[in-house]
Amino acid sequence: MKKLFALLLFALFNQAAMAQKTVTLQDCETQFLKKNLFLLASQYNIDASKALTMQAKIWDNPTITAELNAYNPERDQFFDIGKDGQKAFGIEQLIYLGGKKRNEVKLAQANEQLASFQFNDLLRTLKLQLRKSFYTVYYNSRNLETTDKQLVHLEDLISSYTIQAQKGNVPLKDVVRLQSLYLNFKNERMEVVNDNIEEQANLKLLLNETENVVPVVSKEEFEKYLKTIDFDLKTFEADAITNRPDYLAKQKEIDANELNVKWQKSLSVPDITVGANYDQRSGAFNKEANLTLGIPLPLWNKNKGNIKYAQTILEQSKVDKQNFELQLQTEITSAWTKWDESRKNYTVIKPTVNADFEAVYNGILTNFQKRNISILEFTDFMESYNQATIQVNELKKKVALSAEELNSTINKDLF
Repeated sequence: MKKLFALLLFALFNQAAMAQKTVTLQDCETQFLKKNLFLLASQYNIDASKALTMQAKIWDNPTITAELNAYNPERDQFFDIGKDGQKAFGIEQLIYLGGKKRNEVKLAQANEQLASFQFNDLLRTLKLQLRKSFYTVYYNSRNLETTDKQLVHLEDLISSYTIQAQKGNVPLKDVVRLQSLYLNFKNERMEVVNDNIEEQANLKLLLNETENVVPVVSKEEFEKYLKTIDFDLKTFEADAITNRPDYLAKQKEIDANELNVKWQKSLSVPDITVGANYDQRSGAFNKEANLTLGIPLPLWNKNKGNIKYAQTILEQSKVDKQNFELQLQTEITSAWTKWDESRKNYTVIKPTVNADFEAVYNGILTNFQKRNISILEFTDFMESYNQATIQVNELKKKVALSAEELNSTINKDLF
């Protein structure tokens, strides 16, 4: 029975392990590009815009008319459409004037390019979210490992101290202090766990993944974010203007609105309807063939309202672009400042700080178990050690997140 229980436990743990997927950032981005549902859905907008461009190039179909005799009273004959009867046929084609079709096609092509820029901006935004979630889950997991290790030690100490307190060898207040420290660590751990649940959910959604994602970050991959980059607003802004799809979309909106103004003006120009018809007997003479021309008189509807509306939207888009340029400068300055401050805060720590912490931690734990230090000294150190270790991971996380935000702001891999 015990063997069966052990086998069941082993199977459960094995299933839990299999439900996790260890990945690098590059692995995540590869899967993201292939499987992200937001990107796949947004791709249809480009396809739809291409279809509208195709449709804009097509002229209206010609119209064919037929007139057949229904009743000839002279012969008292229905459907008299034979040799001596009456029938007429006609065909008409609408001919666009004023460059309507050309402007319509150009406008459709501009909207197609705009859809492409919007897709690329969605890609940029989701890519930043992916990287932020990736690094957040990674460093949160490192914090949980630190806290879990201390909780294990505290559980052992609480268990042994409870027994000793029952025997009267140690005061009960020492057990209470250890339990209080244990509960503090548990509460702190729960906050990190809740944050990790949300970020893990974001990561799985972005990757279209059902398994939990376990990020892996190498030392070299993190240290690339620590290189020095001088602040050069003009260069950064020029790169952002060249690379950011949302900025390019603003310019393309202006182009599209200018084309829309031209198109609306061209719509005020009347079109010609050209046609030909054949009339067997009802014309001026038998077997009459005619050429027809038709054009509407632009007396009341000159499309003034639509032209004014298009001009207003054009001016609005120009102001939007100017505002975006000012906003872009602020975003670049803010992103660089956050990254530079995070990098400076981390680099003041000695490279051996983690090794020092680990050595001191083991020494303090050993000395406390030997009762060479008091319970107060031990719990104070445990709190300090936990906070310091977590703060180091938090500093690393801020460096990585701020660096990726700077990358995304300029839409260029600076690191």
